[in-house]
Amino acid sequence: MIREGRSLLKNITINNYLIQKILFLNQILGLKSLSRFVLFLFAVFFISGVQSQEKKKIDIIYGGTFSRDEIKHPGKSIFSKKNNRQVQFQHQGADLWCDLAVLNPKENLIEAYGNVRLNQGDTVQMNSAYLRYDGNSKLAVAKENVRLTNVKTTLTTDSLHFDRNVQEAYYESFGTVRDSVNVLTSNKGRYFIEKKKYQFLSDVEITHPEYVLNSAQLDYYTTTQHAYMYGPSTIVGKDYKVYCERGFYNTNDENGYFVKNSRIDYNNRIINGDSLYFNKLNEFASATNNIKVIDTINKGVVKGHYAEVFKAKDSVFITKRAVAINLLEKDSIYIHGDTLMVTGKPDHRIIRGFRNVKIYKFDLSGKGDSIHVDQKTGITQLIGKPLGPNASTLRLSERRKLNPVLWSGENQMTGDSIHLITNLETEKLDSLKILNNALIMQKDTLSKDGFNQVVGKDLFGKFIESELKEVDIIKNTEVIYYMYNDKNELIGINKSVCSAINMTFFESQIEDITFITNPDGTIYPEADLPVNARRLRGVLWRGDEMIRKKDDIFDEDDYNIELVKIRGIDNPIDIDAEESERSKEGEKDPEKNKAVPKAKAVIQEKEKSKSASKQ
Repeated sequence: MIREGRSLLKNITINNYLIQKILFLNQILGLKSLSRFVLFLFAVFFISGVQSQEKKKIDIIYGGTFSRDEIKHPGKSIFSKKNNRQVQFQHQGADLWCDLAVLNPKENLIEAYGNVRLNQGDTVQMNSAYLRYDGNSKLAVAKENVRLTNVKTTLTTDSLHFDRNVQEAYYESFGTVRDSVNVLTSNKGRYFIEKKKYQFLSDVEITHPEYVLNSAQLDYYTTTQHAYMYGPSTIVGKDYKVYCERGFYNTNDENGYFVKNSRIDYNNRIINGDSLYFNKLNEFASATNNIKVIDTINKGVVKGHYAEVFKAKDSVFITKRAVAINLLEKDSIYIHGDTLMVTGKPDHRIIRGFRNVKIYKFDLSGKGDSIHVDQKTGITQLIGKPLGPNASTLRLSERRKLNPVLWSGENQMTGDSIHLITNLETEKLDSLKILNNALIMQKDTLSKDGFNQVVGKDLFGKFIESELKEVDIIKNTEVIYYMYNDKNELIGINKSVCSAINMTFFESQIEDITFITNPDGTIYPEADLPVNARRLRGVLWRGDEMIRKKDDIFDEDDYNIELVKIRGIDNPIDIDAEESERSKEGEKDPEKNKAVPKAKAVIQEKEKSKSASKQ
């Protein structure tokens, strides 16, 4: 033994400082020689090592029938059940039962066969036809009809790796998890016993009586039945469908929060947005940032940066740079307001816009304080700002500034209310009504500051191929009109009154004016009509407000958007934090990221070592 101690000492490289320490200890202990001191150290380390190993040894609780087979199992002990009582083993808080066991005491390893059951405390139970358990590494591999039960969930698979050191189980063959309501399946998965969390790594499906959820990868907490989705995911319910590439779903209450390319098909609408919330029980959905809501029946689209959808009310509320797009034949009408609401059943949709409303179409635009669009009747109503308590004292020009305004080409039209009527069969603009204080005017193309103007009580217009072609103005009609000859020379300025006037247009310019019923007027030479007399009473030109392109419906404030919190989420769901924890723990697809679970890695390494020793 002394020689072995000396040999051990020779194989160790010790610096001068360490040698000094050893000699000092030798003097204190009173050992007469260095060899005896080395022997003492060796004994101490050997005994402590043996004690450490003995603590990890697999204990035999009931051995049943004992036997050996040195040909098949050299150096191993074989235990088999006796009188229908299974053999039983124990190791550091885990109990193992089986019909037959092969124990390798040297490697502290056991292989169990037949009706295998591994219990860890009173919470985890694993059943299988075969189990290989390493007492040194506390790693178990179960095969054939594997069933892992923990509290309220049961996992079944063909092969399962269980690392008792970190309390994680892993499978890479098809697995099924069942709880009180859900059935979850995936090709690969991991279970974190302490967190009661499953991480499904490939082709995940959750089957619930009310819906089916599919995802590329998914984390599932068994205590809350909350699911976190990663990668392309869908949820298909009885009356809804969800798509997202990251998201959270409460599988018990059917409500969730979805981000990244999110979409909800719900109540004859498709809702797209960066962040979506859905609550089946409350029949409610909300969304924020880059939202698009498509009416699949009426071809309508609403966009904005915050929206709420109520199924019971058949309504959509949208704000933050909100715009509704009504699709007409070969054209679209854009409607913008601070807030838009779309309500009503599919056969009777109504769009309402509030505060600073603007509309735009290729050859038509307008402004108002609010708008009302009835898709069943085809009537769009532009409404002006309220006149307020001092309405009776307002001058006519002040009233006109509060009126809604419409432009067809270069023709400006205003009145107390403006109605646009769409032909429901052709889906084209058909006619126009302006009621009370009607005005139509256009800038004269040849004179510097001249305007052609017609005022009256009401105006009725006719569209042909969506272009304004004819207008009738009735009751108390007044006209100022610049008249030219064929050489575009000014003949005079016609200033007249009559009961009604008919006007026709060609390419948005006045082509002809017909005075109906007792006209009374004069054609003035330009020099004979003072400049201040060339405007009718209360006429107001609002050309600087004209909307000439689609983007003009938005003001500067519409581009400075402060996003609001999604309604429905009392406690924000931090998907980023969940994903960050996922990454830190190394919870990723082993094949994709070249990561191998610890349990599997150790087993593979042992198998490689055995293989090398045989060679």
